[in-house]
Amino acid sequence: MPRVSSFPKNVKGGAGAPQKAKKGTLKRLLGMLFAHNKKLLIAIVVCIVVSSVTGVASSFFLKNLLGIINEGLTYVTSGLTGSEALDKVLPSLITIFIAMGAVYLVNVICSFVYTRLGAVLTQRFLHQTRTEIFNKMQSLPIRYFDSHKTGDLMSVYTNDTDSLRQLVSQSIPQLLSSSISLITLLVLMMSYSIWLSLVIFAGVFVMFKVTKTVGGKSAKYFIKRQQSLGREEGFIEEMMQGGKVIKVFCHEEESKKDFDEKNEELCEMATKANTFANILMPIMGNLGNILYIFVAFVGGVLAMLNVPNLSVSGLTYGTIEFIIVIMAFLPVSRQFTGNVSQSSQQINSIVMGLAGASRIFDILDETPETDDGYVTLVNYKTNENGDIVETEERTGLWAWKHPHKADGSITYTPLKGDIQMFNVDFGYVPEKIVLHDVSLYAHPGQHLAFVGATGAGKTTITNLINRFYDIADGKIRYDGININKIKKADLRRSLGIVLQDTNLFTGTVMENIRYGRLDATDEECIAAAKLAYADDFITRLPQGYNTLLTADGGNLSQGQRQLLSIARAAVKDAPVMILDEATSSIDTRTEALVQKGTDRLMEGRTVFVIAHRLSTVQNSDVIMVLDFGVIIERGTHQALIHERGKYYQLYTGAFELE
Repeated sequence: MPRVSSFPKNVKGGAGAPQKAKKGTLKRLLGMLFAHNKKLLIAIVVCIVVSSVTGVASSFFLKNLLGIINEGLTYVTSGLTGSEALDKVLPSLITIFIAMGAVYLVNVICSFVYTRLGAVLTQRFLHQTRTEIFNKMQSLPIRYFDSHKTGDLMSVYTNDTDSLRQLVSQSIPQLLSSSISLITLLVLMMSYSIWLSLVIFAGVFVMFKVTKTVGGKSAKYFIKRQQSLGREEGFIEEMMQGGKVIKVFCHEEESKKDFDEKNEELCEMATKANTFANILMPIMGNLGNILYIFVAFVGGVLAMLNVPNLSVSGLTYGTIEFIIVIMAFLPVSRQFTGNVSQSSQQINSIVMGLAGASRIFDILDETPETDDGYVTLVNYKTNENGDIVETEERTGLWAWKHPHKADGSITYTPLKGDIQMFNVDFGYVPEKIVLHDVSLYAHPGQHLAFVGATGAGKTTITNLINRFYDIADGKIRYDGININKIKKADLRRSLGIVLQDTNLFTGTVMENIRYGRLDATDEECIAAAKLAYADDFITRLPQGYNTLLTADGGNLSQGQRQLLSIARAAVKDAPVMILDEATSSIDTRTEALVQKGTDRLMEGRTVFVIAHRLSTVQNSDVIMVLDFGVIIERGTHQALIHERGKYYQLYTGAFELE
């Protein structure tokens, strides 16, 4: 049989490791934003455009206002009194003030609307993004989580989404608003004076070069700061989890030194990042002031030399006219350079936001767990002829529904728990094969035990039965059906598992037991707890079965947590049970009680037991000894002791010195 590789071609780095944004990230982000919030986004963009245009309204009206004032002064110099001159220009003044008031009112309304809608859009988008990330993570294979640190994945929900929030709520709107304002002001400046506009263009070119240099360094150090922050947070989490070990081995001083190194690195990167970020605005502000003075100087020189003013509307002659243009142009130039400065301030947020978006897209682009199975698990009952009939009601009887594509027929195979492995090879990485040519069978009701040294491949076999990983070669059959044909959700629904590392969730004791089967009644959960001998300590808790568990059951002992894990598996009532060091954290007396419970639990079921304490597997129907991924011995306890092989050495401790 040709070997089929079960390894991904590309394994990506940590999800939370800061990196540069990939090409096309902004385009994809905007597309994602538009796809989910089309109407809301259009309304915000319209409000931003209107607000930006009306925000520079004073510059539109200033030249006209100066012209009216100049007209009034002309009337005065021609012999009219001040009141007479005012009467002549008053209608024009009233008209322009009403127009300015209306424009500013529109600006206020649009600014309020887009700010309000922007907050709604940002939170809605973050909600949608987190939902997509979480849903994607639920579809990823176990291999992905084995190869990525938990802290890295958690940073996607915290640091990356927060940088995305700042990008969507502040940077992009500010950039859009500044761009609209710059275009509007550019048109206005060109309509005032092309000569002075050229001066502004030269100054803005210098400002862009400064922004590229200083802002680029700032962005680089902000990314390094995020890397240092991630390392420090990971170190702190590790130290908090291993606090007892640190105390026992008197490692406090070494831990302080290690923390100081990481903290110093973070301080250095943060200092450099904020230094460049903080000096950018003063530099840009002073460049704007210098440019303002230079524009006034150039305009004054041109006016004194009686240089005709050139604008998009044509040539204008006269010193007075040029002075009016200069007075109107200066505030426009101030607004223009101010918008350039505001845009430059968004560089860091944009870089960090796009880097965060890129990491989010890395997760969303991960290949989900493939499932090409088509055999499903259904409830059934038998008719008067003894034939299997599929039913929606819960009967406690399960069957594999196997559709055949060739002739369109459907066959039903009762779920019994018969598992067989034929010549299975497997490795977590291509360079190291963990299991070599493993073959075994477990008939319904049999109790199989795997023993061997750490890393021999015991847990790997159970991972393959669950299809957490797919085999590289060989076959695994469940009730005579190749497990590759069975849908993974239905396959795992037929299996109960108790791991050495228990996981309890925030909720009551009853809810944690019911996690094994969500439709289980309280009575069934209590019965499962009694079966696992957990009822005794549960009833002594402050609120009994309604006691709230937090922090992975931190208010319980390790043994109590494991008893709840066994009860959870018991309430599932699956035909196949996998016990991976299920009693490793239980005292000897409780272990004897749990052993009785598991003996009752295994009646009529296939049970796989992994144990280092060989006293827990003596009553197994078959004991298999693994060594470097190969089954080297198999048989009952007495038979293996009689062989005086590897199992005998493990059981008696009579190891031969090499």
